[in-house]
Amino acid sequence: MPKPVVSEDKRRRRRPTKNGRVLSEQLIVDTALRMLREHGSAGLTARRLGLALDADPSTLYRYFRGMDELTLAIGDALVGQALRGWEPTGEWRADLRAIGLRIHAAYVAHPQAAQLTASRVTGRPNELAADEAVLDVLRTAGFPLPDTVRIYHAFIDQTLAFAALDAASLALPSAALRADEAMWRSTYARLPRTTHPRIAEAAQLLASRMVDSAYPAALEMLLDSAAVQLGSARP
Repeated sequence: MPKPVVSEDKRRRRRPTKNGRVLSEQLIVDTALRMLREHGSAGLTARRLGLALDADPSTLYRYFRGMDELTLAIGDALVGQALRGWEPTGEWRADLRAIGLRIHAAYVAHPQAAQLTASRVTGRPNELAADEAVLDVLRTAGFPLPDTVRIYHAFIDQTLAFAALDAASLALPSAALRADEAMWRSTYARLPRTTHPRIAEAAQLLASRMVDSAYPAALEMLLDSAAVQLGSARP
């Protein structure tokens, strides 16, 4: 059976670790993010995390019921980083664009953590705050409730899907990433018009664009579609 989770106040009153630090949920999450960056998801275990914190691994279970709950906390921390400092401007397109780009940037800044958490639903405070913000932006702009939920669904899933896709590329070994990017010039750019006319005519543009994330362009397409829906919904 999982051990009972102790309140944050009680945890902070416990004895410091051997190196003098007092454990907290935030410290554990920050350390886990560092370990994911350095060793990938395979390197994140309770034993290794305990060693990094200079604490007995069993101590972690006073903060999280298991490694899966820690994974959810890591995902929520990324959303928290994205929202930090964001304030609504009252212009719905600008606000949604800012939220989307911030979430995408926060995830790709931690590629290994993004791969582990982008598909999860945490139900934790930062995720709830982000969802509330997106829904509020849409409703305040005047979108009917069914359109609000539909656009919210597409917006969040698109943002996280691109974050996971781009994070997967960034998590590749550097040699593999360079080889993938070079493929657009070494192979695609050399295809003859006789066999691949459409690729051949677009080769230069493909080589310049395909090495960058398509998320900003996809986000603008979604916002354009939402604007059309808003215009048709208004009297």
